[in-house]
Amino acid sequence: MASKNSAPLVASHPLTHVDDYLEIGQKAGASDVHLAANARPKWRLHGRLEPIWPDAPRLTAEHTAALAEAFVPDVYKSELKMRGDSDFGYANEFARYRTSVVRQRLGIEIVFRVINANVRTMDELELPEHLKVLTRYQNGLILATGSVGTGKSTTLAAMVEQINMERHDHIITLEDPIEYVLKSKSCHVTQREIFTHTESFASALRAALREDPDVIMVGEMRDLETISLAITASETGHLVLATLHTSNASRTLDRLLDVFPTEQQEQVRVMVSESLRGVISHQLIPRADGTGRVLALEILTNTPA
Repeated sequence: MASKNSAPLVASHPLTHVDDYLEIGQKAGASDVHLAANARPKWRLHGRLEPIWPDAPRLTAEHTAALAEAFVPDVYKSELKMRGDSDFGYANEFARYRTSVVRQRLGIEIVFRVINANVRTMDELELPEHLKVLTRYQNGLILATGSVGTGKSTTLAAMVEQINMERHDHIITLEDPIEYVLKSKSCHVTQREIFTHTESFASALRAALREDPDVIMVGEMRDLETISLAITASETGHLVLATLHTSNASRTLDRLLDVFPTEQQEQVRVMVSESLRGVISHQLIPRADGTGRVLALEILTNTPA
């Protein structure tokens, strides 16, 4: 991975398009690029958020507004105007990005997270062999957990790609936004983006159950309805892979139960005990030499009593 010295020494004038910043970030190996009003352009390298150019002028509210106006699709401009924030996928010649645009006290703020253009296989990621065992289940629930930016989506995409290469199934992915573009191989792959192709994860999941799916990937289980539908789908003959924001594998089970009313929790506990195949908890650990971070996985598998 390149160092921050890959960037020009200083940008004395604000760049005119987000792609200019993204190209510099891509060449340096940054995972995120931040463009905010009244702040210097920043990137995240090896987990540290720092200015791209320490001596560069701060971006003005007018400049970040112009940057947003030039690249945000019209449908998301309307969303930004109504809600004050918008999340969507953005692609240029360098990479794909998960993009967040928000209005804040000082003006517009834009954050890009780099998404690798190509899905890396489980072997390329050096994921444990046991995760391949999980991909061979015909039904049940597999959860990838961890904080933001720890690689949950990358792991699930690699597992789905493993299924795509080995089985003859219908795979449906529900994402906000679509991060990795999956091409149909041995399987037929349908990818839907929340707010672009459907209004919510819950409505997309309900629709997916009518589309003769074998495997469903839910980008994020955010609410009671989505979690309930995912558990039901896993119990009715589908393999469901999803993400949750929890700090460790054991906490994941508490998080699942806590979203349900108290009177339903015992029933849900029984359902999860029967359908859960595994929990894959992600954490990024700094390398000893300071050159980056490595992935540490905690894997919990459901063993029948």
